[in-house]
Amino acid sequence: MLFDLTDLSLFRHIVEAGSITHGAERAHLALAAASTRVRNMEKSLGAPLLTRTRQGVSPTHAGRTLLQHARVMLAQAERLREDLSSFSGGLAGQIRILSNTNALTEFLPEALGTFLAQHPQVSIDLEERLSDEIVGLIAEGVGDIGIVAGTVDTGSLETYPFRSDRFVLVVPNGHALAQSGSVPFAEMLGHDFVGLDRASALQRFLTDKAARIGKPLRLRVQLRSFDAVCRMVEAGVGLGIVPQTTAQRVGRTMAITAIDLQDAWAARDLTLCVRSRAELATSARQLVEHLRGGPRMSS
Repeated sequence: MLFDLTDLSLFRHIVEAGSITHGAERAHLALAAASTRVRNMEKSLGAPLLTRTRQGVSPTHAGRTLLQHARVMLAQAERLREDLSSFSGGLAGQIRILSNTNALTEFLPEALGTFLAQHPQVSIDLEERLSDEIVGLIAEGVGDIGIVAGTVDTGSLETYPFRSDRFVLVVPNGHALAQSGSVPFAEMLGHDFVGLDRASALQRFLTDKAARIGKPLRLRVQLRSFDAVCRMVEAGVGLGIVPQTTAQRVGRTMAITAIDLQDAWAARDLTLCVRSRAELATSARQLVEHLRGGPRMSS
């Protein structure tokens, strides 16, 4: 049984993507080459590694066993590459971060910008996910560092405080709701909304909340950033839900009013989570310390 690191990395990407095609793209391999590698792995093992359906692929029992060992071996290989990089002048390692929408848009750009400026040999792979998804993926070893809402059960993961924020409703100045001190999300569902695109973790979260209440979230426009959402709100297209930090920042130049949401989920204590800080590569441990060192409360 001869599997090289390319085989193991490809297999991990395929399982995480749920598709040989998308896994090959993530591994930067042609589809034909990726398919050949998978077939050769299965032939070498003498057992199928993937269950193939029209909806995609999933690991067999043997595949799940391989995936578990592959993640350990790839992490060790990454630490080896990082330890040796100082001798060759190459990159000191790649850090995989999984973040919810709030942290990704409002806090990480500045924090990662200063870290990368201080560590030019480090690269970062950043992916947006729902908080509960992140916990499971970090526990499985898919990512190095997760940033999740503080209300999520993180199980046995090591956690550290990151930032505090809250979601607010934004309306145009002069709107009938502009004088409200606070409002419940459920009572807003009769209004038109402006939101983020369907791939956004936050938008999926809000759509699910509306569905649980039994009312649709009436989205007139879906955009790629909170700033763009606020601009559309200012133009009277609909209401928006954005982090308080966003509303405070753009409110200096836009004619919008922020209103507190009464719902408990609107409060956002953001938390860093890792499987084990001691097991992280040096660069990932340094990033955890860097992120922990930032301001704890939003201004």
